[in-house]
Amino acid sequence: MGAPASTLQPYNYARRDFLKLLAMGLLGGKSIFASPLAHPEIPLFRDIAADVGLAFHHFTGATGEYFMPEIMGSGVALFDYDNDGDLDVYLIQGSTFDPAQDPRQSKFPPPPGWKPGNRLFRNLLSETGKLQFVDVTEQAGVGHIGYGMGVAVGDYDNDGFQDLYVTNFGHNVLYHNNGDGTFTDVTEKAGVDDPRWSTGAAWVDYDGDGRLDLFVANYLDFTVKGNRQCFASTGERDYCTPKMYQPVPARLFHNRGNGMFEDVTAAAGIGAAMGPGLGIVCADFNGDGWPDIYVANDGAAAHLWINQKNGTFKERGALSGAALSPDGLPQAGMGVTAGDFDGDGNEDIFKTNLTNEGSNLYVNDGAGNFHDAATNLGLFLPTFPYTGFGTEWFDYDNDGHLDLFIANGAVNRIGSLRSAPYPFGQPNLLFHNEGAGKKFRDVTAAADPALAISEVSRGAAFGDIDNDGAVDIVIANNNGPVRLLLNQNQSINRNHWLLISLEATQGNRFAMGAKVEIRQRTRMLLRRVHTDSSYLSANDVRVHFGFGEDANIQSLIVHWPSGHKEAWDKLKADQIVHIRQGTGRVVRD
Repeated sequence: MGAPASTLQPYNYARRDFLKLLAMGLLGGKSIFASPLAHPEIPLFRDIAADVGLAFHHFTGATGEYFMPEIMGSGVALFDYDNDGDLDVYLIQGSTFDPAQDPRQSKFPPPPGWKPGNRLFRNLLSETGKLQFVDVTEQAGVGHIGYGMGVAVGDYDNDGFQDLYVTNFGHNVLYHNNGDGTFTDVTEKAGVDDPRWSTGAAWVDYDGDGRLDLFVANYLDFTVKGNRQCFASTGERDYCTPKMYQPVPARLFHNRGNGMFEDVTAAAGIGAAMGPGLGIVCADFNGDGWPDIYVANDGAAAHLWINQKNGTFKERGALSGAALSPDGLPQAGMGVTAGDFDGDGNEDIFKTNLTNEGSNLYVNDGAGNFHDAATNLGLFLPTFPYTGFGTEWFDYDNDGHLDLFIANGAVNRIGSLRSAPYPFGQPNLLFHNEGAGKKFRDVTAAADPALAISEVSRGAAFGDIDNDGAVDIVIANNNGPVRLLLNQNQSINRNHWLLISLEATQGNRFAMGAKVEIRQRTRMLLRRVHTDSSYLSANDVRVHFGFGEDANIQSLIVHWPSGHKEAWDKLKADQIVHIRQGTGRVVRD
């Protein structure tokens, strides 16, 4: 299936080729590009949310009491809820803490036309050929009104339609996708509620029975009645740090296969360690074929739950080297992502932290042992001034190397913004991977001007929203508008790509946790099927590959969650393909 028409204006490719020759110095002049990554007239990304009907403004419910949930949310999901071939958008909304309070009387009242509750926007691309969104929240039945935090996407009943789990400051919600454009709240029946302050969540088949289980991170024992007063160094009221409250344990729910779940937190060993959990990513970090769980904790050592292959986990964060700063100190972990950025076949971990801490890049040796290479690879100093949240490894320019995006926004007053009504804004960051084992380069300036705007960004979801082969970004801003950053890479260069959706006939239907390997003449690329990572958000379940100028694909190998391996040969690049288990060539170790 080829890429449908885009809403962008057609680009003059003859002019592009002329400029490329000029940039390479082949026309006798000096390059006009500061880097080959960006066209001088076309930014790498362009914010088009307002142009395509993605109208959403996050509401904090702030009253001046500085309740901690106000500054922490929220997330966003990119998923194809109606299976029509394009990505829809689900955005998490805040609320007032007092149901009787009029939102218009809050410190930051919502804009005209604002609607309360979470919102689902349907993408009309597949039926009209044009990227446009329409709000279908009421028809779909997913407009939960509560103090929303995050969202996880997964097909827990293997019916071929992705379901939603929504975390809140308060009761959580599981929406079952009915397959007809509507959802049903099955939280009580399924037994997956948690009345505490839940944040990140992830679907993962931890025991290999073919059904997705649910891991839910909880944050602190904060209550509105127990709200404490904290102050900035200037003496002004400010949000408290997590150290003012006690962490609460995460929850692990085992999928019984009959629409119901069992709380196995204690039995699985997850209750053995507590932390103020936020970002979650599930991957096989030690190469034993079983998914592990990494949790970024705010102000405490991160947790790495190693799967013991018998239904239990052991926490090995500190022992693995992926829990603390290089100085051995706990940090304020927020967002997290895992991927093979250096091309060695292992999942490496990137974690965002608080301002003046810098981010971590934990490089995996393949056996689940890590060392922090953020400083050596150029990611520590550029991230040091910012508080990072949503993040993801993704190949934005389709050159075959995983790049990095970070959504930033402070949680405490910024002194230089004292006169601003909401003094927490920071610009986002985009880093280009210069090649396996090389450094990362800050290319934020070449991206959309929206990245340079000081906003309070939180969740970020990644996926090819217009099906053109380039990964786009949806950013959820706290107390601000949603941003849809459309990737314009294909208008700047014509690097080759492949976008893959998997269908498992054994195990979970969307093959969550599968590894997809592509072999070319000179390299091997590895990606994982997932919707988790980032911060309180869910990503496109499809797997994206960039190839640069080499369009040759020798073979595509899928390591299915069931343990089987299959290969497909003679695939062509620059298309979206659907891979069904059982239709390929069996590969034996």
